Amino acid sequence: MNQGIVYAALAYVAWGLFPLYFRELASVGAFEIVLHRIVWSLVFLSLILAWLQHWRWIGALRRQPIVLATFAVSALLLAANWTTYVWAVTNGRVIDASLGYFINPLVSVALGYFVLHERPRPWQWVAVALAAAGVAWLAALGPGIPWVGLVIAVTFGLYGLMRKTASLGALEGLTLETLLLAPLAVAVILWWSWTGSGGVMQHDASTLAWLIGVGPLTAVPLLWFAAGARRIPLATLGLLQYVSPSLQLLLGLWVFHEPLSGSRLFGFTLIWVALAVFTLESWRQARRP
Repeated sequence: MNQGIVYAALAYVAWGLFPLYFRELASVGAFEIVLHRIVWSLVFLSLILAWLQHWRWIGALRRQPIVLATFAVSALLLAANWTTYVWAVTNGRVIDASLGYFINPLVSVALGYFVLHERPRPWQWVAVALAAAGVAWLAALGPGIPWVGLVIAVTFGLYGLMRKTASLGALEGLTLETLLLAPLAVAVILWWSWTGSGGVMQHDASTLAWLIGVGPLTAVPLLWFAAGARRIPLATLGLLQYVSPSLQLLLGLWVFHEPLSGSRLFGFTLIWVALAVFTLESWRQARRP
């Protein structure tokens, strides 16, 4: 139990500190960062699979076209989530990005109801309603809806929905997703290198090192998360998941000095109250015999 908490906490702290890393790549476009993230993640994951000698599952995929199609969709959702998040961080929108991960658990509840026909409990509906009110308040403040947070929450919620019923584990699933995306990523990087508009050859050694580091930065927290999730109750995992967006919010306020007016803070407060209601209700339910 204690070991599982440590693993899960390490994962969420790492995810919460991601903005510090991606800000070092602010001179690189968000889409190019994601392309490198795909390629170097695949390289790092391949090294892990080689060390574990765990390749047999790849051969079995030839007889499972439905699995390949499912992971192709989840790979596209993951790429969209990564691109939006990296763009937000490198363009001074860390607080907006944190909003997405704050409301993601409530998006998952809504998806469970509409897609999986799950029946949320009454207090879960209260939490969803409060979060919706918070998002509506932020949208009313203008100049438009908080699209960064909504895109991050919806893409990650749909991604979680796809992976919920997937037949592959965390390591295998992420490897397959990056494997499916890698041909396009490599082709674009090579084209940019050939035309002189980007790619590996156009970056100095320091920038290239930061880009290569995105590979283990992506894979290691996911492996920590998988190790923690197997060892601790879901309710405990649910409490820990707010570590990541909380750290992102604090970084946005105190490190990157992004503005958060009192009116916007009210919208965030509604969402935090919704999360408190959701978390307490889940914890109470988990303690029942």
